[in-house]
Amino acid sequence: MRLLALRVLGFALALAVWLADLRVEHGSSVVTATLCALAIVPVVWVSARALERRPTIERCSWLTSIVHTAVMVLFGVAIIESVTTYLRSPVWPLPVPRPIGAALLGLTAVAAALSVVNLAVSGLGAPFAIALSRRLARQWMYARTRNPMVLCTMACLCSAAIYLQSLQFLLWVLFVLTPPWLYFVKAYEERELEIRFGAPYLEYKATTPFLWPGRAKPRRAGG
Repeated sequence: MRLLALRVLGFALALAVWLADLRVEHGSSVVTATLCALAIVPVVWVSARALERRPTIERCSWLTSIVHTAVMVLFGVAIIESVTTYLRSPVWPLPVPRPIGAALLGLTAVAAALSVVNLAVSGLGAPFAIALSRRLARQWMYARTRNPMVLCTMACLCSAAIYLQSLQFLLWVLFVLTPPWLYFVKAYEERELEIRFGAPYLEYKATTPFLWPGRAKPRRAGG
C-alpha cells in the first residue's frame, strides 16, 4: 500500500508541476527547456548506480517509482517550455501543410494510446510507474519493438512539430529531448527490467529490436 501511495503521489506531483508551469506568466525559453531535458542524464546516472548497490526487486520497485516521478517532471516541463516558447515567438517555420501535420498527429496519438493499452493488457502495468508491469509484455506491438511507447510518443511529438510548422521544435525533439530519453531507457529501465524479470527479459532483449520495429530473431534453442 505504501508503494502504491508513493506512485500515486508521484504522478499527482508531476501533474501539479506541469499545470503550475502552464499557468505561470513568464517568458518561456528554449534554454530552460533544454536544461530540464539534460538534467535527466545526471538523475538517471545517480539512480542507476544506486540500483546497482542493491539490485533487489523490492529496492527496484521503490527506486523506480521515485525515478519515474523525477523524469516525468523534467520531461513534462521541458516539453511545455519548448512548445510555449514556439507559441510566443515562432521562428524557423516548417513549410508543411497543416492538414498533413494534423493527420500525422492523429495517427501517432492513436498509436501512442494503443501502446499504453498494449502494456496494460499484456504486462498488467501502466506508464509513469503508476503500476509497474507484473509480467513481461511481449505481445502485439511489443513483439516488434521493446519500446513501442517511447517510439510512438517520439513520433507524436515530431508530428506535433509538423502540425505547428516549427522546425525549431522538431530539431529540439530529435536532438535535445530524445538522447536523454533513450539514455534513461538504456541505462535505467532495461536494468530494472532485468532485475524484475530475469532470464525471460534477457532472452526478449536478445531477440527483439530496441526501438525501431522489426522481426524478432528466433529464440535460442532451449529458451
